[in-house]
Amino acid sequence: MFAGLINEAKAAASGLLLKYMARASVVVPFVIALGFALAAITIMLVERFGQVAAYWMMAVGLAVVGAIAALAVSLKEEQQEKAEEQAEQTDTEEVISGATAQAFTQAPIALLGTLAASPGGITYLLPAVRLLARNFPLVLLLVMIGALFWPVKGQTGEQPDIANSPDVANDEELGGPVPLRPVA
Repeated sequence: MFAGLINEAKAAASGLLLKYMARASVVVPFVIALGFALAAITIMLVERFGQVAAYWMMAVGLAVVGAIAALAVSLKEEQQEKAEEQAEQTDTEEVISGATAQAFTQAPIALLGTLAASPGGITYLLPAVRLLARNFPLVLLLVMIGALFWPVKGQTGEQPDIANSPDVANDEELGGPVPLRPVA
């Protein structure tokens, strides 16, 4: 039963391991070259300034490089955290709006199921159906009005700022912004 899932996990893990091994095999020669470069710089500094001063210079230089690298990594992590937080907030809003839409679509069926399951529910349901059928144009009009207010995917619910719109004149005598043309 779980054999396929386990095999997929093994394949994914081995693929990931091979990918990182390939990256590491590219990095290893550069790390060795960096080691030789540091040794050469150290020998040059020893010949020029002496052993103690050269080793202090190398220590300070490597500490500065490490501090710059730490700063770069912390800034990158901070940006990633902000991006993840923003993505999580967006996902949460999408889930909430999706759940709300799903609840609105399932609510009438759930109410009908509850009404039909209650004792005497069918006897209460038939007069309601007759009433709705008799007033079908009104019911259809109410459904159409409800469709106008149905949330659209991607809609944030924020109203546009018409005061700063180029199609609006700000008239102080009238008490605020006045549209120059109808705002859609």
